[in-house]
Amino acid sequence: MADPSSYRPKPGQIPDSPGVYRFRDEYRRVIYVGKAKSLRQRLSSYFQDLANLHPRTRTMVTTAASVEWTVVSTEVEALQLEYTWIKEYDPRFNVKYRDDKSYPYLAVTLNEEYPRVRVMRGAKKKGVRYFGPYGQAWAIRETVDLMLRVFPVRTCSAGVFKRSAQIGRPCLLGYIGKCSAPCVGRVTPEEHRELAEEFCDFMAGRTGAYIRRLEKSMQEAAEEMEYERAARLRDDIDALKRAMEKSAVVLADATDADLVALAEDELEAAVQIFHVRGGRVRGQRGWVTDKVENVDSAALVEHALQQLYGEESGDAVPKEVLVPALPDPVEPVQQWLTERRGSNVSLRIPQRGDKKDLMATVQRNAQQALALHKTKRASDLTTRSRALEEIAQALGLDSVPLRIECFDISHLQGDDVVASMVVFEDGLARKSEYRRFQIKTFEGQDDVRAMHEVIGRRFRRYLQEKQQTGEWDEETPAGEDAGPSAGPATGSTVASPDEDAPAATGPTDEEGRPKRFAYPPQLVVVDGGQPQVAAARRALSELGIDDVAVCGLAKRLEEVWVPDEDDPVVLPRSSEGLYLLQRVRDEAHRFAIAYQRNKRGKRLKAGPLDSVPGLGESRRQALLKHFGSVKRLRAARIEDICEVPGIGRKTAETIAAALAGAAPPAPAVNTATGEIIEDDATPPAALSSERGQEP
Repeated sequence: MADPSSYRPKPGQIPDSPGVYRFRDEYRRVIYVGKAKSLRQRLSSYFQDLANLHPRTRTMVTTAASVEWTVVSTEVEALQLEYTWIKEYDPRFNVKYRDDKSYPYLAVTLNEEYPRVRVMRGAKKKGVRYFGPYGQAWAIRETVDLMLRVFPVRTCSAGVFKRSAQIGRPCLLGYIGKCSAPCVGRVTPEEHRELAEEFCDFMAGRTGAYIRRLEKSMQEAAEEMEYERAARLRDDIDALKRAMEKSAVVLADATDADLVALAEDELEAAVQIFHVRGGRVRGQRGWVTDKVENVDSAALVEHALQQLYGEESGDAVPKEVLVPALPDPVEPVQQWLTERRGSNVSLRIPQRGDKKDLMATVQRNAQQALALHKTKRASDLTTRSRALEEIAQALGLDSVPLRIECFDISHLQGDDVVASMVVFEDGLARKSEYRRFQIKTFEGQDDVRAMHEVIGRRFRRYLQEKQQTGEWDEETPAGEDAGPSAGPATGSTVASPDEDAPAATGPTDEEGRPKRFAYPPQLVVVDGGQPQVAAARRALSELGIDDVAVCGLAKRLEEVWVPDEDDPVVLPRSSEGLYLLQRVRDEAHRFAIAYQRNKRGKRLKAGPLDSVPGLGESRRQALLKHFGSVKRLRAARIEDICEVPGIGRKTAETIAAALAGAAPPAPAVNTATGEIIEDDATPPAALSSERGQEP
């Protein structure tokens, strides 16, 4: 790991002008490329106290061994040079969008003597008109099949074309009228090229005038009683309309635009692009990338535009590009797009109307693409096996950790402190085994102490269940979680109601109920660094457990910490093992936050009756309905409370004592008039909806 001060340029060496810079490692490999309006200011920001740098930036500057730069005249030149170098050097710390598949295009080979309509993938060729990209090749073939009736352009390969010319007989499409058969001289090269250009014009969105011309010809044929020709023109019009219907109108003003949307988390980002031509969605494509550098949404948009238009020119760059966030600064990017198109390009965020609605649709597609990408990556058996093997190798385990449990602590400024336990078996989440904990032994914010408590409680329950089955002969340490009969006293519950998971399968107790903590994990993962790992190991050691591995995943640096080690284990960013650990950690974080928010929400909504033991929702509503308000209930005698159906004297005494000890709430104020609302005037229904709070 290099010290950035060892290769920091001397003061005054860095010019104060636009340019592009490259960081190289000790092997002279380019690991990062960036651009700057002022090289001096930008590069100086990298050579500061490492503690002030973003974790990803810190990793980059400590991996680098040298930095060099190139001065350019304008920010637009810097943008172009940055794209060229990223493509040339493929630096590991730059965001690089890669297609998640090869998208097919509808192509017309205008560079040939007899242009051909075909499906093409890969790099674009000079002299070929492209339309798309399309999601599936069959969608192109369906469109072409409909349009060949009106524009009978050649679709055959060079070999078939040559063979038909030699034998003087066209192929089947020539006989059924879906090819003009230039191979046998039915049309001249000039006439065939004109057909191909009309085909291109129609695909480019100039549809209205052509259909109107066909309709006029059909009417003229009908007036001249040439009914066969009129019927053929009618069928041609229907075929073209069916082809147009395959891409619905989304922008009524026949706009040519590309819409770019993002979906991102802390590790990855997905980009979706809708290509709109003539107001219709003509194509869609998407990319997914790892966020290996410190980038925000605006920077991701800039990288996406470089990827999308870096090798395009002319009409391939639309007049309007709609994005979710504007690059900073936006002027160089907009000027660069204008130069590539050859005319003005508008780069902006849609604010209202159809364009904003369509952007929301593109955004939903991006979110689904990111979720699908994560699901595919997680569900692949080979990938999961490799991930578990990488974890075992990195942590020095004797075997792969088939069961991994991850713990996370969640609170809001020290209030409502809770913990979560999630379980992954064979690399997949097992939601029926998730558990939740309330922290009991202390109050306030202390993640390390909370982690020690939760790990201890979980494994005390495991040892107790082993003792009951005769698998554990030693005396189990005493604690509040000493047995399954403790039930809710453990602070744990089954998975939350929103988790649609089947009941847990596995060991059961004498009454047939599944044991909560019967299985031990091979690996315990904690969300945090060295302090949390040390607390988890200490909790296991106090219980005499030494056959469960422990590690921690620090969220900011994505470093894996193991007990009794001063330096973390650094897994490569492309490691499937690191990806699995991140998924486990993120799932524990999600589960803990959901529980903490639910607990906090209940606390904030709680009224004075909620603290009465044994008083359920139905009897609380009955009390409020009978008395009309908590104020009246507080003033009532015990005999009056006993008149409520379902309330006995003992319960009435408990209610009276609880209300007497609770401070009365402040009077409610009518926000419209400023008047204090009298309690007696409040309808009982409104009081019921507030669950016991004063109006």
